[in-house]
Amino acid sequence: MSSLSGFLRGISTIMPEVPAPQRKLSLTMKLIWTAIALAVYLIMAETPLYGITTGGTDPLAYSRIIFASNQGTLMEFGIGPIVTAGLVMQLLKGAEMIKLDFKKPEDRALFTSATKLLTMVVILVQSLGYIIAGIYGSLSFTTMIIIVMQLFVASVIVMLLDELVQKGWGIGSGISLFIMAGVAQQIMWSIFNPLTVNIGSSEVPKIVPFGFIPFLIDALIRGAPYEAIVREGALPSLIGFLMTMAVILFLIYIEGVRVEIPISSSKYRGFSGVYPIKLLYVSVVPVIFASVLLTDVVFISQFIWTSFNPTNTNIWLNWLGTGIFNGPEDIIFPTGGLVYYMSPIQGLSAAVADPLRALSYVFFMVLIVTIFSKLWVAIGGLAPKDVAKSLLDADVHVPGFRRAEASVGTILARYIPPITILGGIVIGLLASLSDILGVFGSGTGILLMIGIIMQYYQILMKEQLETMMPRLAGIFERK
Repeated sequence: MSSLSGFLRGISTIMPEVPAPQRKLSLTMKLIWTAIALAVYLIMAETPLYGITTGGTDPLAYSRIIFASNQGTLMEFGIGPIVTAGLVMQLLKGAEMIKLDFKKPEDRALFTSATKLLTMVVILVQSLGYIIAGIYGSLSFTTMIIIVMQLFVASVIVMLLDELVQKGWGIGSGISLFIMAGVAQQIMWSIFNPLTVNIGSSEVPKIVPFGFIPFLIDALIRGAPYEAIVREGALPSLIGFLMTMAVILFLIYIEGVRVEIPISSSKYRGFSGVYPIKLLYVSVVPVIFASVLLTDVVFISQFIWTSFNPTNTNIWLNWLGTGIFNGPEDIIFPTGGLVYYMSPIQGLSAAVADPLRALSYVFFMVLIVTIFSKLWVAIGGLAPKDVAKSLLDADVHVPGFRRAEASVGTILARYIPPITILGGIVIGLLASLSDILGVFGSGTGILLMIGIIMQYYQILMKEQLETMMPRLAGIFERK
């Protein structure tokens, strides 16, 4: 462990780093830097990778919104490597495989350096994986090197942008900012996009507006408004628009559903309050875990298929997943096998055409999210005994019960485990059914967006309060 620590300390001296501001910035300056970081991200998300052709079927389309990525651009990976490395490090820390004391600045710096190093390793592995799996088709060796360099540099820039925002130059975190922007952009694009698409064939084209509002106007002019209710090709429809609004309102509602346990201060007489246990106790972390897992399963199975079973002749590998080459640069995967029934299905028409796949996707999503909910509570410091210890360490107890970890933990154990399972089922159903109903931005994307917006609202209220009453800043910092 000491040799590893020494290695990481040595690496940290050459690791790219954004210095923290020497003084606390004003809210206006933070907003400016946040806007700059967002602008750089959006520009890279629209800049195509040099050396490849785009426009083919995207087997990872359903996970793009979660990782704020865009196919065939510098943001091919988005925040995926950062999230993956961060989750791995948090799991190792939560399982106490990495023993660090975050109260010590040197240990925090060591953890940050290890996370950065792992992020760079993930970027390289993912870049090489995309090349080997044939995501970009057949390429020359020189083109492969150029693409890997582009992906690596762009992903490192995203890592530094996230660090820039988190270190006090901006507001919140870069990861949250990019996810929120990506989801909001996709929702607005689905509603207002005036560009046209061909939902027919090359012989018999059928050109229609992509966005729901332009298509609705077009349908009204043609005297066929019923066409906007459910559209071909899982395009934005009236049902999708109504379901999007319903999901947003439902999420805002369940964010306030909670069980409140009365607490009192052992240090300050007369102080009392409640400890809230929300229905979404573990927030959307399990959904991110599930999405990462499903993405990795599809990616690995596609690599196996392209390398060992491209003609779907291996009976055993066909159980894992099958696909087809729709052209030299266009792979459609999966078309069958276990991966096919685990991957998301988009739109009511697709669900009606293949109800078994729709049901299996909902089942797998709910199961995986619920399992990860239980796992995250166990290793993320959210278990009853961990919460009881935190409350007692803060000189807080539950009135009418002994000030002991065991008794407080017993009270919390009545609520936390069942709420964890119930919350996992709710968000698993919400994420999967939203995809089937054609919700704009995907159910998982809206889950993330609403949670991030509420976090930003709280941060902005705190920043504004500190600006109006500077003395409160010291109190917040001490907390």
